[in-house]
Amino acid sequence: MGSLDALRHFRLLSWLREERQSRKLILFIVFVALLLDNMLLTVVVPIIPSYLYNLDESSAVVLNNTSAQKQTAPAAFEQIVSLYDNTVRSSVSNATVRATDGVVPTFTTAGVVELPDNSSDCPHSTNELINENVKVGLLFASKATVQLITNPFIGPLTNRIGYQLPIFIGFCIMFMSTIMFAFSSSYALLFLARSLQGVGSSCSSVAGMGLLASVYTDDEERGHAIGVALGGLAMGVLVGPPFGSVMYEFVGKTAPFLILAFLALFDGALQLFVLQPAKVEPESQKGTPLLTLMKDPYIIVAAGAICFGNMAIAMLEPTLPIWMMETMCARKWQLGVAFLPASISYLIGTYIFGTLAHKIGRWLCAVIGMVMVGICVIGVPFARSIYGLILPNFGVGFAIGMVDSSMMPIMGYLVDLRHVSVYGSVYAIADVAFCMGFALGPSIGGAIAQSIGFPWLMTIIGIVDILYAPLCLCLRNPPGQEEKIAILMDTNCSMKTRSYSTQGASYQGDNMDPDDDDYD
Repeated sequence: MGSLDALRHFRLLSWLREERQSRKLILFIVFVALLLDNMLLTVVVPIIPSYLYNLDESSAVVLNNTSAQKQTAPAAFEQIVSLYDNTVRSSVSNATVRATDGVVPTFTTAGVVELPDNSSDCPHSTNELINENVKVGLLFASKATVQLITNPFIGPLTNRIGYQLPIFIGFCIMFMSTIMFAFSSSYALLFLARSLQGVGSSCSSVAGMGLLASVYTDDEERGHAIGVALGGLAMGVLVGPPFGSVMYEFVGKTAPFLILAFLALFDGALQLFVLQPAKVEPESQKGTPLLTLMKDPYIIVAAGAICFGNMAIAMLEPTLPIWMMETMCARKWQLGVAFLPASISYLIGTYIFGTLAHKIGRWLCAVIGMVMVGICVIGVPFARSIYGLILPNFGVGFAIGMVDSSMMPIMGYLVDLRHVSVYGSVYAIADVAFCMGFALGPSIGGAIAQSIGFPWLMTIIGIVDILYAPLCLCLRNPPGQEEKIAILMDTNCSMKTRSYSTQGASYQGDNMDPDDDDYD
C-alpha cells in the first residue's frame, strides 16, 4: 500500500514537471491566487461590523462594571443595551433580555425582568450604530489604500525580475495577514492585518495579470484567460461573505481565517514547485515607463471604468450590513448572504463576457455595464427585506462583471497597440484603478452614509456611473502605431488582433511556438 502511494506521488510530480510550461497550469495558479485574495477581502464583510460593535460594547461593559464597583449601594447596577442583538445586559446580574421598541426592560430588586407590552424585535437606529459606518469604512479602505500605494512599485519591479517571485512574495504576505485576522482582538490589529493584505494583494494581482498577458499573446485567447482568472476573483467574492457569516454565526471568528490559511498553503506549494520563484527572469525588452502609460488617455478611460464600476460595490460592503441591521432586523448570517446574488452574477458576467466581449465589442460591454451598475445601485435602498435585495444586487454584480472582463483585456491590448508589449506596468495601473474604487468607496461611503444616509449614497454613486458610461465610447477604435496596427488589427473587427509576440520568447525564455503542445 505504501509503495502504491509512493508511485502515485511520483506520477504526480512527473506530471507537474511535464506541465510546468503549460499555460493552463499557470492560469490555474493565478486563478487560485485571486480566489484566496478576494475570499479574504470579502469574508470580513459580514464579520467586521458586528465584531467591532461587540468590541465597543464589551469596552462599555468594563467601564460600567468599574463604575458600579465604586458605588456604595450594593444593589446598584448598569444596563447595557446591545444595538445589534437587541439585548440588555446588567453588569451586576447575569440576566440578558430582549430590548423592545427602544424601551429598556425594568429590573426589580429581586432580579426579575419586567418587559413592556407590544414589544418588537427590530432594533432602532441610534447614533452609536450609525457611527460604526466610519470605523468599518476606514478599516475596509485600508487594504485598498496600501495596495494603491504599493502598485506603482510592483509594476516596474516585475519588468526587472519577472512575475514569478512577486507572486510568491504576495502569497507569503497574504498568509501572514490571514493568521493575523484569525487571532486579532482589537481594532488596531485588525487594521494592521487589513493593510498588510494590501501589499500581498498588490504583488499577486499585478504579477498574475502580467504573467497571463505575457503567455497569452492572442487578443481573443487573452480575453478568455483573463475572464477565467477574474472568475477566481468572482468566486472569492461569491464564497467570501456567506462563508464568513455562517462560520462567524455558528463556529466563531477564528475558524474562517484558519481555513483560508490552509488553502493559501496549498497555493504556495503549487507556486513553489511550478513557477520556481527563486529564478529571476526579467523581460527581454524594456517596457514603457509607468508615467508614460499614465498619460495615455485611452488607458486612463479604461482605468476609470474599472475604478467607478467597482466603487459601487465597495460602497455597499461597509454600509449595506449596517443599513440592514437598522431597517431589516438582519441576523449575522444574513449580512453576508445579502451579497450572494451580486457574487453569483459577477461570476456569470466575467465568464460570459470574457469571450463574448471580444465579439460584440469590449467598449460596448463597458458602456452597457456602467449604465446597469448605476441603475441597480440606485434601486438597492428601495428594498424592504433581504429578498428585495436579490434583484438589484444581482444586477450590480453582473454589470461589474461586464466592465471588468472587458476593461482588463483592453489594458493589455492598448499596450500592444500603442506601446511596448511589456505588461507589468499597465496592469499595475489597472490594479491602482481597482484599488482606488475600494479605497475611496468605503472611506467616503461610510462618511456620506453617516451624514446624509444610505439611500442618498447609492443615488450619488449611481449617477456618477451613468455619467461616466459615454466616455467608454472612446475605446471603440483607439489609434496606434502604424506598424503595430498592421500586425494587430483585423479588417472585420476594430478590436480583434492576430497572435503575435514582440518578445520572441516563450514563458521560460526559449524560442518556442505558442501553439506548441507544451503550451496548451
